[in-house]
Amino acid sequence: MKIRFTALATAAALVWSLAACGDDDGASTATTAAPAATTAPAPNDTTAPAPDTSAAGPVPERIVSLSPTATEMLFAIGAGDQVVAVDEMSNYPDEALAKATALSGYTPNVEAIAAYEPDLVVHDGSTDLGAQLDSLGIANWVGAAAMSFDDIYAQIEQLGAATGHVDEAAALVAEMQASIEQAVASVPQLDQPPRYYHELDPTYFSVTSNTFIGQVYGLFGLRNIADTTEGTTDYPQLSEEFIISQSPDLIFLADSKCCGESRDSVAQRPGWAATSAVSTGSVFIIDDDIASRWGPRVVDYVELVADAMAYVADLSAG
Repeated sequence: MKIRFTALATAAALVWSLAACGDDDGASTATTAAPAATTAPAPNDTTAPAPDTSAAGPVPERIVSLSPTATEMLFAIGAGDQVVAVDEMSNYPDEALAKATALSGYTPNVEAIAAYEPDLVVHDGSTDLGAQLDSLGIANWVGAAAMSFDDIYAQIEQLGAATGHVDEAAALVAEMQASIEQAVASVPQLDQPPRYYHELDPTYFSVTSNTFIGQVYGLFGLRNIADTTEGTTDYPQLSEEFIISQSPDLIFLADSKCCGESRDSVAQRPGWAATSAVSTGSVFIIDDDIASRWGPRVVDYVELVADAMAYVADLSAG
């Protein structure tokens, strides 16, 4: 008998599909053979739940991951040897590339997945794959786009419990928390918080502070120019005129891999050279995958923002 328990109840955000290829979305649920259930807190809770090891069941030996973010988590907690196949978009770490296949998380083929004889499938929940796997008696875990840092930590701990790597998952979470705290503490205080623009793609889709990406910048007290826009979405499409008029102090580009955007290409856009960010060289590239995945490399993201803040601080001091 299959019992499904909720891991995270947040819906996937549009940002993950805009920011880069190979993103993850969907409701966050998990299916195991053990009759137990657990529920993680809502995104605004401050404490991630302890992993429910009673619901883990037998340790899986043949894992198929159709989620690039979950693939990164699995390898980071030491479950890489249990992974027998990953989807075509799982490109990190290098060890995962050796297990890359033509499997798709967007248009999954249950027969092709079953051919790998998995005892656990990790996917994004954006299709009816979960029901199909349930009908075949194949356990599956679904991870949603994180809406808070606690969501990330909860997913890592849940995967640790599901794969027999509870201690490794807990150690990873502790390491991430310490590294993020250190990065934030390393930035000098500024009299006036800088204003920033985060670019998802060259058509000027961005994010507000209500998103997880916005929370990353919020750690440093940065002000988001997209917060001044009116509308019902947290992923607004800004106009070029608006961005230029706001003259952000920092620009973060999360579209270099997908779309070839760079510091030079931004500087060549009509009118952009006059913005504060371009004129001071405060345009920073964020790897598309890191910006669009909420796995262990979110630490790299935070550290990049810390470096950008230090650069701005040096400019102010000079």
